[in-house]
Amino acid sequence: MSETPHFFHVSSVLNRRSIAQHGLDWTRMGAARGIAGSRRPEAEGIFVCRGEEETEFFFQLNNTGGPVDLWSVDDIDETLLLDNGNGFAYLPDRIPAARVRLVRSDVPRSDASW
Repeated sequence: MSETPHFFHVSSVLNRRSIAQHGLDWTRMGAARGIAGSRRPEAEGIFVCRGEEETEFFFQLNNTGGPVDLWSVDDIDETLLLDNGNGFAYLPDRIPAARVRLVRSDVPRSDASW
């Protein structure tokens, strides 16, 4: 039996309460800018990254105006992921709170190390 790939999501700490309560849902964006600095969703879905290298990239990219949280995301079918045209993967669906877990909090932009 093959192991399910493990994914992460990086989001502003301002979204922590909403994510804990509602999960990851792009229609609820508004408390903070997106990780790339956008004020509106860049895609109808949830961007995810896999592994330390991609996660560090998003930590460095952080244009939210403050610290970010790292969320672990369970049970993603990798075949459902789409590319946004820039090489970043997103799931075109909401991810319920039961499938996300806060694994690192209050990461400042300059702190890219695990």
